[in-house]
Amino acid sequence: MAAPPDKLERLAARLKQLSETIAAEEAAGIPAQSAGRVRKTIAEAYEKLRKVMEDLDPIKHPGFVFDPSNPNVAGRIAGITMITQERKPLAAIERFYGSGVYALYYNGDFPAYKRIRKREHPIYVGKADPADPASKTAMEQGDRLADRLGDHRRNIAKAESTLRLGDFEYRALVVQTGWQNEAENYLIHLFSPIWNNEMDICYGFGKHGDNPETRANLRSPWDTLHPGREWAHRDPKMKDARPAKRIVEDIKKHLAKCPPLGTLDEILRRFLDEIRTVP
Repeated sequence: MAAPPDKLERLAARLKQLSETIAAEEAAGIPAQSAGRVRKTIAEAYEKLRKVMEDLDPIKHPGFVFDPSNPNVAGRIAGITMITQERKPLAAIERFYGSGVYALYYNGDFPAYKRIRKREHPIYVGKADPADPASKTAMEQGDRLADRLGDHRRNIAKAESTLRLGDFEYRALVVQTGWQNEAENYLIHLFSPIWNNEMDICYGFGKHGDNPETRANLRSPWDTLHPGREWAHRDPKMKDARPAKRIVEDIKKHLAKCPPLGTLDEILRRFLDEIRTVP
């Protein structure tokens, strides 16, 4: 039931008085923990009041305003555009200029990856930053994207006891400098790839090396599951961050929780559903 107009006006007047009292308080010197709680309370109250203000306005907000410069929108468009690119064999990367985003796909028979093999669901997504942060053209960006893919090709080739380079494909998209971060973030959000560090499952694939003198280092799950990189196994004292059995179990649980997207149609439907509600 809606509140009577006079009651709402009285509440608004009390709110104005309370906000003036809060604004007059000296915020400096408040302990960080207390300040955090106060900020959270104020933020929660603001969200509720914002909703009331929208309800009081006879002209309603459209809910979504398309803005190509919005990082959330630009990242999604760049990410979905990358998905439409041709898949190519990772074993035969051509040199090309540009930085941007990419995805790796697995077609082999390693048991833990059965649910994503030969599907449109990448095992890993990543980005390559430009050589010059101010670059405007692909040539100015340098061959950073091709370089990054080359690194992955070499790492996978070293893990020949469990992986075959010929079982991998990639997609890549050169993007305007500055948009690669948002595109990568969207692709990670969309696919939750099991080799990405953000998933905390089979992480470590993107590492370039560990300092053997650092005793605190632990062998990454990727190197435990796919031995072959010499620097990850040269030190007999280095321990696995997780045993292989647990890594495989983590992969199984993750793929059950986040079912792989098998076709481009499924990916496009997910994209369309989400783009309607981009903040």
